[in-house]
Amino acid sequence: MVAFDPSERGNAFRCTASSELPLGGTAKCDSTVAEVSPDHSTVARIQDSRLRKLLEWMEVDPRGNIRTWALTLNLSHSHLQHLFKQATGKALGRALAEKRLQKAAQLLVNTNLSVKDIASTVGYEHSSSFTRAFERRFEYAPRRYRMRKTGMKFDEQQILPSLRSFEQKEGI
Repeated sequence: MVAFDPSERGNAFRCTASSELPLGGTAKCDSTVAEVSPDHSTVARIQDSRLRKLLEWMEVDPRGNIRTWALTLNLSHSHLQHLFKQATGKALGRALAEKRLQKAAQLLVNTNLSVKDIASTVGYEHSSSFTRAFERRFEYAPRRYRMRKTGMKFDEQQILPSLRSFEQKEGI
């Protein structure tokens, strides 16, 4: 029998299971317990070692995909997604997309990488799909987001690099 506590579903989820063993013994299963931080970008505590490993992989390489991770953990992709949802209350695909977009926002503000390079770095094959997803999440296209967060005006972002190279060539 499996018991769920739906009142805790938002930030934590607890699952206890017991089943009759063939020889008459009883087993209790403390499945997973997770607490998701308010910004939903990190999981503070997970008891299931497979999910802890998955979260490490998501942090290190946001370009990874669910099917590959599931195979590595010797699980089906649907079972991995189910375990993740039980533990966090969040869909694995959405959590991965959020992780990718948070990393992209960080790169936009802290680096001079192009939007296309950032899209590739965080796991998007096409920069156009990255731009759409980023804009849905942050309400600004990546380039506009960078300008707002760094305080650089559009004209400065366009003109300064070419002005600097012109000055260098002319010796100004």
